[in-house]
Amino acid sequence: MHLRPLGRSPLAIAPLAFGANVFGWSVDEKRAFDLLDAFVDAGFNLVDTADVYPAWVPGNRGGESETIIGRWLKASGKRDRVVIATKVAKWAEHPGLSPVNIRQAVEGSLERLQVDCIDLYQAHEDDASVPLAETLGAFGRLIEQGKVRAIGASNYSADRFAEALRLSVEHGLPRYESLQPEYNLLRRAAYERELEPLIRREQVGVISYYALASGFLSGKYRSEADLAKSRARGAGVRKYLDARGLGVLDALDRVSAAHQATPAQVALAWLIARPGLTAPIASATSVAQLHELLGAVDLALAPEEIAALDRASAEPG
Repeated sequence: MHLRPLGRSPLAIAPLAFGANVFGWSVDEKRAFDLLDAFVDAGFNLVDTADVYPAWVPGNRGGESETIIGRWLKASGKRDRVVIATKVAKWAEHPGLSPVNIRQAVEGSLERLQVDCIDLYQAHEDDASVPLAETLGAFGRLIEQGKVRAIGASNYSADRFAEALRLSVEHGLPRYESLQPEYNLLRRAAYERELEPLIRREQVGVISYYALASGFLSGKYRSEADLAKSRARGAGVRKYLDARGLGVLDALDRVSAAHQATPAQVALAWLIARPGLTAPIASATSVAQLHELLGAVDLALAPEEIAALDRASAEPG
């Protein structure tokens, strides 16, 4: 497996990451163990979670995903084969990016994950109420203490992310080595117009979320009737059931037919081929589905196929 450097950090990751937001939601602990074993045994390594995952599920508190991953790490003995990425800021129990909150939140994540060090610790969202230098300083102390190897950010605007990078240089603070934005064939403009030029210029790694647009790009949802196929995802993909969304599915169908691949594999391969993008994040709820998604890394799209997908997915305006 060819690993890609994550920004300028010491971390190197496979070109597809596993999104563990499904653990404790649509995937129970036993299935999660099977998925993680299959993912790592296939040569992949980045597992992305957050302290808040999945607090939105009735009966959950938050922290369930990290807890499941921690139990798997202990049972499997595969800690040295994975890059563990988690996040802080969006959980009601540890909201925001104040130094005090970061210091407290990381201890909970370390305990649930059953690790001494988190490989990639990410700000889950921006917190304008806290000076960026204070947040970066708090992350820096965690790195000095050996509790975190590298830091990243998610859901930052280009202006705020650029400001964070500038402050890192000016004040000798650790910098965000990765950015985690929403990016897929149906959500392109926000990333491509402002964030992409910045991250490529500054050599920042990108691990994009919603790679399959909540499953819509798998081709599973093509009509209102199809939304009932998933209680967890159906409502979230309704917004894509329009002329543009269906046009993207048509383009995916054509390319996948030429490669004897699936639409999901093609959608992920389009992301993997994007210059500057380190690894899209995708989730699976079965081992068979996971192996399908992992097949995307072996799918080489021709320039004209990428161009056709670009045209079909171009956003208005």
